[in-house]
Amino acid sequence: MLRLPRFSYLRPGSVAEAAQVLSEYGSRAMVMAGGTDLLPKMKRGQIEPEVVISLGHLDELRQIRAVSDGGFEIGACVTLAEVVSSSELRAAYPGYVRAAALVSSPALRNAGTIGGNLCVDTRCNYYDESYEWRKALGFCMKKDGDICRVAPASATCRAIASSDTAPAAMSMQATVVLVGPKGMREVPVASLYQDDGQFYMTKAADEILVSLRMPDPGRWKSSYVKVRNRGSIDFPLAGVAVALQLSGPVVDDCRIIITAVGPQPLDVSHAAQPLLGNRIDDTILEEVAAEAAKPARPLDNADLSYVWRKRMTRRAIEQAVREAAEVA
Repeated sequence: MLRLPRFSYLRPGSVAEAAQVLSEYGSRAMVMAGGTDLLPKMKRGQIEPEVVISLGHLDELRQIRAVSDGGFEIGACVTLAEVVSSSELRAAYPGYVRAAALVSSPALRNAGTIGGNLCVDTRCNYYDESYEWRKALGFCMKKDGDICRVAPASATCRAIASSDTAPAAMSMQATVVLVGPKGMREVPVASLYQDDGQFYMTKAADEILVSLRMPDPGRWKSSYVKVRNRGSIDFPLAGVAVALQLSGPVVDDCRIIITAVGPQPLDVSHAAQPLLGNRIDDTILEEVAAEAAKPARPLDNADLSYVWRKRMTRRAIEQAVREAAEVA
């Protein structure tokens, strides 16, 4: 049985206090909302904070509210289950709600939060093992080692992005609010991630993600398709978020975001150019999917073969575009 190591547990009274405490402890501390990613990794020795700062009890982070510009602001500690059960969010952002509904299992969606899923750790079959397993192998670049086991010649870790909601939020050009010692800033969700599985987030270590801001959906209709082994629990082997604008059957604009095929979600919307001004048909859609899947670089670091995952990325793109069109 894997057990949690000893740590100090702090329960601040506000976001400002939490940010101050995080700044004081620095790299020795981690923030926790639902804990569905952090606690298992602490048991496996992948993450070793001396201090855990709880956020899940803060009411200011647990609100969903409509804003004057027609969009919504969702607190970082709103659970995935609460997002799924919101009829307003489902009507405005079907792709995002679909992505939230496909995260893990019902029990974990009741605990897991939207902020936690945006910040969820990258994963790799060489990393997501017990301490003893990783020690026997010789560790890896992501934790305690100096080499990427899946790509030994790589200068950076190739663990893969595993958030379902991040690509869906990116497809709607959502932003997040970050709070740290230097104050508050708002940045696009797309700018949160970088091409390094070890240092996969660009937000500062002493910043706290406090909310997700979804813009007015306007005419945008969205979808999300997840490829995984089973119909529940599993992380994505490939994921595709699509947002479409249609005039009747004709495509006016299209955004495509792919994930789980590299360390960060990838915006491949440029590949949708042949769709613009046309009806969706098999020939054009196959051309778009083939082009959009080119930047996908799956490696042998997740279940099933990387060749199959590359092929399924193309099929998922086709399916996601068709489903977004059906919603529209």
